Amino acid sequence: MSNTISETSSSTAAVASTSTKALGMRRNGKQWHPPKKAFRPGSGLTSYEKRAKERLATAAMKAKEKELKDEKEAERQRRIQTIRDRRAAKEEKERYEKMAEKMHKKRVERLKRKEKRNKALNS
Repeated sequence: MSNTISETSSSTAAVASTSTKALGMRRNGKQWHPPKKAFRPGSGLTSYEKRAKERLATAAMKAKEKELKDEKEAERQRRIQTIRDRRAAKEEKERYEKMAEKMHKKRVERLKRKEKRNKALNS
């Protein structure tokens, strides 16, 4: 039984030593840093076709982002405009109510119609 245990432990030690190469101590003493690879300045270069494809992809992405942003801004402006219109209508209604307190109801109605005609002509 002890013979089989020693055989399995020796085989696992052999597998471990072949899979990982012993590097030894680092020269500068900073063993916690990962080992550096050789500097290869040409390794990062890409072909023209690949760069062109990347440029097209980024341009398409930016166009889509711009379209979404413009859509969002248009929705925001539409909401703002509805709020402004509602406020203007409320102010106009209040103004007519104040006029109705001082003047006769029929005269206020006539003024309202006259102002609407002028507004239609001016805009």
